[in-house]
Amino acid sequence: MSPRFRLPYALFSVLIVLTGCASTPSVAPPEVPANLRPPADQVVFLETLATGAQLYECTRSAGPPSTFDWVFRSPEATLVDRSGITRGRHFAGPTWESLDGSSVVGDVKARDPGPNPSAIPWLMLTAKSTSGTGVFSATRTIQRVNTLGGLAPTGPCAAANVGEIARVPYTATYYFYRTKS
Repeated sequence: MSPRFRLPYALFSVLIVLTGCASTPSVAPPEVPANLRPPADQVVFLETLATGAQLYECTRSAGPPSTFDWVFRSPEATLVDRSGITRGRHFAGPTWESLDGSSVVGDVKARDPGPNPSAIPWLMLTAKSTSGTGVFSATRTIQRVNTLGGLAPTGPCAAANVGEIARVPYTATYYFYRTKS
């Protein structure tokens, strides 16, 4: 090949490779029960792994006097990508906040017990609100899957420990969906 055609050919080849990579989804959606699937007009764009705790408070129950229950209060987790790089945090709301300052607040729409009876359920949530212009600003649906741990404490909840907060370790994978472009 003549030297005068090598550079344009090389640039064209790089462009084709980059175009192919840009059109390939980088995150595959998980296999989930039908009730946890997002609307057909949405595509997964982000996966994060959560490690943290589900917080429960010992409270007086609304039932008969002298009965007490552990009541879920909020999650507290760090969100990382598959390479272990921190991407944000998950906390009360439920809220997911990115290091870029964007956030999404979810609203639970569907539950599934998932395959592990000793773990919190799998969820499908819709975005109740978003803020910022970063990664979470386009979120429409969130899935919580692959859960481990996080169930309410089995220890005593009684008058002696009303107000006590129990931090129950959990992990989960969160998938974020946006409207297809």
